[in-house]
Amino acid sequence: MADLNDIAVFVTVARYGSFSRAAHSLGMPVSTVSRKVTSLEEQLGVTLLQRTTRKLSLTAQGRAYFDQCSEPLAHLIDAEQALTETQKKPEGLLKISVPVIFGQEVFYEFVSSFLKTYPEIQVDLFVTNLFLDLIAENIDLGIRFGELKDSSMVAQRLGKSVRYLVAAPDYLKGRPLPLKPDDLKEHRCVLLNGRNGEAEWHLVSGGKSVRQQVSGPVSSRDFDAVSAFTNRGHGIGLLPSTYCDDEIRRGALIRLLPDWSSEEIFVHAVYPTRRFLPARLQAFIDALKAWKNPLWLPLH
Repeated sequence: MADLNDIAVFVTVARYGSFSRAAHSLGMPVSTVSRKVTSLEEQLGVTLLQRTTRKLSLTAQGRAYFDQCSEPLAHLIDAEQALTETQKKPEGLLKISVPVIFGQEVFYEFVSSFLKTYPEIQVDLFVTNLFLDLIAENIDLGIRFGELKDSSMVAQRLGKSVRYLVAAPDYLKGRPLPLKPDDLKEHRCVLLNGRNGEAEWHLVSGGKSVRQQVSGPVSSRDFDAVSAFTNRGHGIGLLPSTYCDDEIRRGALIRLLPDWSSEEIFVHAVYPTRRFLPARLQAFIDALKAWKNPLWLPLH
């Protein structure tokens, strides 16, 4: 198949009827333009242009080839320009996957503000704790807490989260307070992603680190449920600080083992590639990085 760049050069020469004017239009040396047309003729095995010292004209085959190529080439150029403009202008559909913790008013307000700033963008939200395959689901960006398992994804760190051991006063009534992590095995706990009523909590304190086995009557895959059952006195929960800071201040929850917490858990925006990001995606990433919110702690 003939080289598309050579075809484009030939069409330009035919339109201008001059190598020099075509070269000026294309920003190429005349010698390069002439060489590309010659290369195209050799690939096709026909003479497209009749060259004399005073005149340049299309042969019969050249005229037929020009008529066949010029309109499709124009469509290709229009498509390329349209695609380039789409990449440069924040517009079009943006598919975003976020965990259930984002399914609350503060995040919806952020998205609402973003859409008002960029009225040509549409957003399709997937609010789920399932780790969707971004490429298979054709999703532009996901927000992930914790360890990233897919190294093929590009990740930008947005913030961090830390989890505290907390319990409702109703649960603690008549029970001894845990004084060390090992005491947690004597307590009922509300579990995130527990198995058969058990889970392992990784806790740190300064340079110390323990992996504590805990058990309890209820487990869930999202923090809304863990928070709800912890607040209702069903056991000790390991909750993000953003979930429990207000309740601790109000006395609705009591922080236990205050020298211990989870390790820092980082929040990332992840997406499949860093090359040629559409303007709509870059705008959303920039907005996320600038967003001051209660869902995660700042990095500094």
